[in-house]
Amino acid sequence: MAMTDTNNRKGKVVIVSGPSGVGKSTICKEIVKQVDNAFLSVSMTTRPKSATEVDGQDYWFTSPEEFQERIDKGLLLEHARVFGYFYGTPKDKVIESLQEGKTVILEIDVQGARQAKTVFPDAVLIFILPPTAKTLAERLNRRGRDTADAAELRLHGASAEIAAAWQYYNHMVINEDLQQAVNECMQIIADKKAAAQ
Repeated sequence: MAMTDTNNRKGKVVIVSGPSGVGKSTICKEIVKQVDNAFLSVSMTTRPKSATEVDGQDYWFTSPEEFQERIDKGLLLEHARVFGYFYGTPKDKVIESLQEGKTVILEIDVQGARQAKTVFPDAVLIFILPPTAKTLAERLNRRGRDTADAAELRLHGASAEIAAAWQYYNHMVINEDLQQAVNECMQIIADKKAAAQ
């Protein structure tokens, strides 16, 4: 992938993944609040915006045609089709933030993480796990964003994603207690920064 001059960057890439409903968005937002000079990348998606979501804050919501155009022009760091919709990370803001020495947080799925890891081999990979499958199902239901069929599909997908994560991720964090999960993620990032200096 003729990407950019990744040797010139001063920042660090942290990839946070996990099944739908595990709380990764909340954890990522907390990390950004607490880590100095951090940037949370906002992904693009072709899925419809829910009533509570804000364009440009939760996701950049776009049409399938515009998304494909970005793929064709090489404007995405990674992209994947998940549950019938496309998701991807705009490349420009990530590169810009890294060159400014920021810690860039990418909240992406396992497929995307594998693509991003080829571009940034030293990326820190953190996978967020639910305490139990039952807890994950309850969180998905409370969220109320999906139909019963879609929630069932997400739960089924979670098993495959968790199995794949055990192969690729260096760090697994269980989100039973939100603050503890955030603290664990923060410690992982701090340890990696210290090791890099």
